[in-house]
Amino acid sequence: MDELLARYLNYLRYERNASPHTIRNYESDLLQFRDYLKDRNAAAQVDLGKVDTLRIRGFLSSLFEREKKKTSIARKLAAVRAFFKFLAKEGVLASNPAATVSTPKLDKTLPRIMTEEEVNNLLNRIAEAIPQGEPMMRRDRAILELLYASGLRVSELVGLDLRSINYGDGMLLVRGKGRKERIVPFGSKAKQALEEYLPVREKLLMEVRKSGQTALFLNTKGTRLTTRSVDRLLKQYMLAFGPNVKIKVSPHSLRHAFASHLLTEGADLRAIQEMLGHKSLATTQKYTQVSIKQLIDVYDKTHPKA
Repeated sequence: MDELLARYLNYLRYERNASPHTIRNYESDLLQFRDYLKDRNAAAQVDLGKVDTLRIRGFLSSLFEREKKKTSIARKLAAVRAFFKFLAKEGVLASNPAATVSTPKLDKTLPRIMTEEEVNNLLNRIAEAIPQGEPMMRRDRAILELLYASGLRVSELVGLDLRSINYGDGMLLVRGKGRKERIVPFGSKAKQALEEYLPVREKLLMEVRKSGQTALFLNTKGTRLTTRSVDRLLKQYMLAFGPNVKIKVSPHSLRHAFASHLLTEGADLRAIQEMLGHKSLATTQKYTQVSIKQLIDVYDKTHPKA
C-alpha cells in the first residue's frame, strides 16, 4: 500500500497541483487508514484488493468510538474515497469500494463573518499604524487588502508573481486549483497598498542579495511567503487591531467576507462563483445562507417590532 500511496501523493502534487497543506492532510488521513487495516501489526502487508465497503465502514466506526468530530471523519472518508477512485482510474482496482459509503451527516453551522465595518476598521487601523511600524507592515497590509479585495485562497495569494498583476486594469491572473487560471479584479485600496509595498520588496532583495525572484510576497529572507506565515500574521493583526469580539479568523475568513459582502450588495451569484474559482455553483450558494443570517441579525437588532 505504501508504494501506491506514494504514487497517489505524487499525482496530487504534480498533476492536480494540490497545495502542500492538502497533500499533508491526505497523507495523514490515509496513513491512519493504513494503520487501521494493519490491525496493530506494523509488519502486516495490506492487500487493497480485499478492502470492501464493510471494512471502510469499520474504519469510520473506530473513529466515532474515539469521539472524533464529524467534520474530521467526513474529511478522512473523502481522502479514502479519492484514493480508491484514483486506484480504480489507474486500473489497480476494478472498482471503488468507498464510493457507496455514506458521509456522516454534518451539523449545519454558519460561520461568524466579519461585517463590512469590522473589516474596513481593521484595514484602516493597520494603514494608520504603518508610519510608526516596521517596513514589512506595508507588505502585510497589501496581503490583507488583496485577500479581501479579491477573495483569493491563501495558496493562490502566496503563488502570485510580479507578472500576475495588471495595475492599469486592476486585474490579477490567478492560478487556482488544478492549475486553472482565472482573472480576478482588485480595487483602489489594494492597488495603493501594493504600490507602497513594492519599494519595500526591492529594498529587501537588495539587502539579502537575491536577484531574479519572481514571487510577489516575500519573507525577510527574500523567498516566497508561505500560507502558514499569512495565517500567523493575520491572527497577530486581529489581536492588535481587530474588533473587540471573539471571531475565529483565518485567511479564508476574508474570502468568506469578500463573497458575503458582495452578495449583500447585490452581486450576481454566478459572478461571485467566477471570481472565487468555484467549480460548482452549489459551493458558492452557501454564502446566500450566511447573507440571509446577517440580514436576520440586523432585523432583530434594529426593527422596533422584532
